[in-house]
Amino acid sequence: MSRSRRQSPGCVARGELLGSQKKEKRLLIHQALTKDPVDVESLREAALSQGGLLTDEIRRKVWPKLLGVNVYSLPPKPGREVRHNHKDYNQVLLDVHRSSRRFPPGMRSDQRQVLQQQLTDVILHVLKAHPELHYYQGYHDIAVTLLLVSSERMAVALLERLSTLHLRDFMDPTMDSTKHILNYLMPILQRESPRLHDFMQRAEVGTIFALSWLITWYGHVLSDFHHILRLYDFFLASHPLMAVYFAAAIVLYREEEVLACDCDMPSVHQLLSQIPPDLPYETLVVRAHQLFQRLPHTELAKQAALQHHKSIAIGSFLAFQQAASCQRPDTVLRQQQEHLAPSRAETGPLLPPAEHSPLVKAAVWGITATLGAAALAVTQTALEWAPEFLLQLF
Repeated sequence: MSRSRRQSPGCVARGELLGSQKKEKRLLIHQALTKDPVDVESLREAALSQGGLLTDEIRRKVWPKLLGVNVYSLPPKPGREVRHNHKDYNQVLLDVHRSSRRFPPGMRSDQRQVLQQQLTDVILHVLKAHPELHYYQGYHDIAVTLLLVSSERMAVALLERLSTLHLRDFMDPTMDSTKHILNYLMPILQRESPRLHDFMQRAEVGTIFALSWLITWYGHVLSDFHHILRLYDFFLASHPLMAVYFAAAIVLYREEEVLACDCDMPSVHQLLSQIPPDLPYETLVVRAHQLFQRLPHTELAKQAALQHHKSIAIGSFLAFQQAASCQRPDTVLRQQQEHLAPSRAETGPLLPPAEHSPLVKAAVWGITATLGAAALAVTQTALEWAPEFLLQLF
């Protein structure tokens, strides 16, 4: 695939993609997924460029590749016994019960309860498998986004990878690592707008207003699920610090609003902690990516007081990228799995990448108009990629 046909994040135009552009992008993604080894770099570029990964069906194929997850070797379905035997069970349960606004509007209470039970099990499964990880409030906002797009087992696999990679610093026993990561924000602002930086310094507002943005990948503060998914495409394809650069892009976009505030902590904090519903997300994605390229985190580390702090997420990112570039396409993985299985008669039919559980969900929930995209997500999950995918090209 020639680089001239790829969409560069720096060349994103405003507005929605045209139908022909979407078809071309789907084709490029399909070619990247079926290449051996998988063309992960092209998948990253697709996730970064305008519109992100377009649909949940495509996300269910691309997100695992971005994180190096083998869809034919998923963790077992979380067991219910972990619920009452884990030290974080009560806190997870409280947070999950408070997450009702994260589900599609109009979803029936029994449907939501099924998802909330699965969400609890997904989180506790990962925490039990990795005792070195410490739960934090807001972790469930990331987990529910993964679950709404994929199946329960896939959500476990994706969350497990994210927790040991991009989110690792947030899961230390203390908030020290998270505070250090937040320290990148002010140096970015200082390089881009000394006037804005100095105003915020005088107001002594700090960076705590961006804490929930960072640790939930904006899932807790945005109400439009489409916008959340667009940012997850972006962050999954990017460096672990990209959420901080995106925070800088938001603050810089609102520079005039900030400077019009009273120069005191309560006024500036109140303004910045409320994200407007009409932000130009594609423009901000482009700017964040440009900031990351123009202001490398290695140059900001000293100013961010990170020279003596070792970030696990940052330190492991290069090795993770290299490993992700060596993945086999799903067709090869499926053939390998079929070859290893003693017989279909003994083991039962081979599960497709997203397993059968979404079909069970659909049977329980029913296909209702109120579910919208979520209903399509759980029913389409069980379909094979290529036939349905290629139908969208014409």
